[in-house]
Amino acid sequence: MCGIVGYVGFRPASAVILDGLKRLEYRGYDSAGLAVKANGRLEVLKRAGKLSVLAEALASHALPGSLGVGHTRWATHGAPTDPNAHPHLTEKGDIAVIHNGIIENYLPLKEGLLARGHTFSSETDSEVLAHLIEEKYRGDLAEAVRLALSEAYGAYALVVAHRDHEEIVVARTVSPLVIGLGEGENFVASDVPALLPYTRRVIFLHDGDMAIVTREGVAVTDLAGNSVEREVVMVDWSLEAAEKGGYPHYMLKEIYEQPRVLENTLGGRLQEAGVTLGLGLEPTRYDKVHIVACGTAYYAAWVGKYLLEALARVPVEIEVASEYRYRDPVVDGKTLAICISQSGETIDTLEAIREAKRKGAGTLGVINAKGSSITREVDDTLYIHAGPEIGVASTKAYIAMLAAMAMLAVWMGRAKGTLEEKAVRELLAEMRRLPRLVEETLEQRPHIAHIAEKYHQAQDYLFLGRHIQAPTAYEGALKLKEISYIHAEAYPAGEMKHGPIALIDERLPVVVLATHSPFYEKTVSNIQEVRARGGRVIAVATEGDTEVGKFAQDVIYVPKVHPLLAPVVSVVPLQLLAYETAVCLGRDVDQPRNLAKSVTVE
Repeated sequence: MCGIVGYVGFRPASAVILDGLKRLEYRGYDSAGLAVKANGRLEVLKRAGKLSVLAEALASHALPGSLGVGHTRWATHGAPTDPNAHPHLTEKGDIAVIHNGIIENYLPLKEGLLARGHTFSSETDSEVLAHLIEEKYRGDLAEAVRLALSEAYGAYALVVAHRDHEEIVVARTVSPLVIGLGEGENFVASDVPALLPYTRRVIFLHDGDMAIVTREGVAVTDLAGNSVEREVVMVDWSLEAAEKGGYPHYMLKEIYEQPRVLENTLGGRLQEAGVTLGLGLEPTRYDKVHIVACGTAYYAAWVGKYLLEALARVPVEIEVASEYRYRDPVVDGKTLAICISQSGETIDTLEAIREAKRKGAGTLGVINAKGSSITREVDDTLYIHAGPEIGVASTKAYIAMLAAMAMLAVWMGRAKGTLEEKAVRELLAEMRRLPRLVEETLEQRPHIAHIAEKYHQAQDYLFLGRHIQAPTAYEGALKLKEISYIHAEAYPAGEMKHGPIALIDERLPVVVLATHSPFYEKTVSNIQEVRARGGRVIAVATEGDTEVGKFAQDVIYVPKVHPLLAPVVSVVPLQLLAYETAVCLGRDVDQPRNLAKSVTVE
């Protein structure tokens, strides 16, 4: 959570920081603030509300200076208010602290600081760090930060400035932090998009790293002060890829990028009769698979379960990552633990994969963000190559995860000898068609917008799907909840009779995934059960299906594809339905309330 930007160089720091924070606002938008060093002072400006409120205040209260730090907040400890916004200053005003994460022992630390005469101005856990650093400071800012962190534990990305120093001191554990390298200037941010207008040369800090950032360079150490080497990475994302490109919202842009994303995910990996993934893992070593993920990635994991069990004939358990490590999972050296994450920084997923690794499992990450924390923890990484995803509600990363899991299942099935060459060739031929099929599905947007207008005043939605389309139903419900704030539930279609059928009346839209599959007749039977009780059916069906229209009020047609790959195509109309509904309701599509892009705190 939260967006962090730091700058030291020759440009006006406030302009660089504000620009960077705009590119990171998807990480948190409850409040924002910045501190700039000028004339031997730290000038601070912070405001509750979205970044635009801070920008308006800055327009009438310029902060000159070429060293500064800034923050957009997603509230954890303390309400979104001006005092709780970052940066936090010490009482003397000589130290400014920005913190992303949670200091787990902040209460005893705060009690000790209060007893020693410190006065607090916020309700946050973060402010204790400012006071601790002030206590430890003896002229060496980096040493003061080290000493303070030796007493604090939890998760943090920490950025510290001092009015007497031409440097920014940063440190991280769990929460991400990246340094951008320039000429006569250097940058700090919690995510790469903030750096793209200025540099593509970056250093991803590891857990337990500190760094001193000056105009002239960057020195990275561990928390004991020992120098460490970190690779300089060239980021291959362009600035244009992180901009809206003429679309009204990032989410819509990212929905329309999905055909190209699939080409990037699949490109070069599909061979004549198999899949090349460049992984060092030996699949025949494993006789069971555990997949852990959160949110949208969890539904990709669920699809992956169907694929791996069908094609590789290996038993697969899937679990919400936040629950996995608390139940003492049964894991051994024959378990392959797979984690799925767009950001590679999701704390619950990171801790779950660490738990599996501690128990001896082989580990694989299905990740979008290069250099992220999870990629450094796992034995191997399968990158999905979706590019920067700015919209808080994931779309293109999800579809890339599905493609990656399909390739992984084929790769594992061939290695284990459970998948014949004829079946492989059929699947690969269908996978090559996916970009074009998604592009064709996007042409349904005007029809879907009409359906969204028709039902946008509904208070509730129900989504149903069978077999591999059950996760698609759940993902569709999640998208609608996330950005329209309409209550939506999803169930495997066979479960409807076991409770949810009580919800159905003439006011309830029911979205049913009724695409071509061995379970089609059973799904149509479910549609008839909904209609018999007055429900309003929106069916997602395969082109050429003349039957389903007899029972559904509205039908969205998608191209025919192999049933195991159907989720890749059929999720697209559900993304568009959620988007168009949210637009009808006037919602903030890219920054839905209470949500942030990457969850880096438990």
